[in-house]
Amino acid sequence: MKKLRHWIRRNFGFSQREVNAFLVLLTLLVLLTAAPFLFSWVYTSESGGFTSAQDRQLLDSLVAQLEAKQPEPKAKYGVATVALRPFNPNQLTVEEWQAFGLPRYLAQRILNYRSKVGDLTYKAELGKIYGLPDSVFQRLYPYIQLPEERPNKYKPGAYAGRQPTANPNWSSSRPAREKFILAPFNVNTADTTQLKQIRGIGSKLSSRIVKYRSGLGGFYSMAQLQEVYGLQPEVVDSLQKYTFVAKGYAPNQLHLNTATADELKAHPYISSNVARAIVAYREQHGTYGQVEDVRQVKLVTAELYEKLQPYLAL
Repeated sequence: MKKLRHWIRRNFGFSQREVNAFLVLLTLLVLLTAAPFLFSWVYTSESGGFTSAQDRQLLDSLVAQLEAKQPEPKAKYGVATVALRPFNPNQLTVEEWQAFGLPRYLAQRILNYRSKVGDLTYKAELGKIYGLPDSVFQRLYPYIQLPEERPNKYKPGAYAGRQPTANPNWSSSRPAREKFILAPFNVNTADTTQLKQIRGIGSKLSSRIVKYRSGLGGFYSMAQLQEVYGLQPEVVDSLQKYTFVAKGYAPNQLHLNTATADELKAHPYISSNVARAIVAYREQHGTYGQVEDVRQVKLVTAELYEKLQPYLAL
C-alpha cells in the first residue's frame, strides 16, 4: 500500500491528504460497481430468489389468466337478417338499417346526418358517412335508389354559362360614382376624423398624433411627425403628402422666467432633470435676459436647444 501511495504522489503530484481521499473514492467506486452483482448472488443463494426458469413459468401463468378473463371481441358488423332489396336510404329507420347488417350506432349516425345536412341526393354520398366501410357500401350500392351522380344543381360551375341580363337603362339610371380625392389639410387643426382619412391611420394612431401635438404645443415642422410613436415610414410619407403646417404658424410657448419645473417637464422634449436644472439656474442667476441664455444650463445641449427654441419665450 505504501508503494502505491508513493507511486500516486510521484506521478500525479498529490499531497498525502489528496492521496488518501483518492484511494477512498476509488474503493467506493469499485464497491458501487460490484454491488448489483453481489446483491443478485446473495438474494438467489440465501433468500430463495427466482431463477430464470421460475420467472418465465410465473409470467406464462399470469398471461394465461389475463387472456382467460378478457371477453371475446364482438363483431363490429352483424350479418344481414333480411335479403337485400332496392331501398331509398332517406326512408329507412334505425331498425331497417340494422336488418341490413349495420350496427345501431352507425344507423343512428346516418339518420343524424340526414337531420342536419338533409336527405342524401346521390349514391356516393352514402359512402361518405364517417365510419361506413367501403366493403359494406359496395355491398349496398346496387340496391340504392338514388342517382349515380350528383344532381346538376349541386355541381360547381353549373351556372357558369349563364350571363346576367344587361339593363339597357343602367348607365342612365345611376350616375357614375365620383372618385374621392383627399384635399390637403392643416395638421395642427385636424381632428381624429380628418386624420383617419389617410390610409394606415386608425383610431389609435389618430388619437396618438393629436395627443403628441397637444403635448408639444403644436407642430412647427412636418419632420416632427416622425417622432410620434407607432407611425410607420409609409404613413409619415402620406401625412407629409396630405397635411401641412401653416406658414407663419407659432406653436404654444413656455415662459422661461415663470414656468415651474412641473410645467416644463410636461413638454415631450424636456426631461425632469432638465426642467429642474432650468428652474435652478433661474433661481441662482436671476431671470433669463433672452431665450438663448438657457443654453448656459449644462443639461441643455445644442441639439436640445435647437428642438426647444420655437417653444421657448420669456
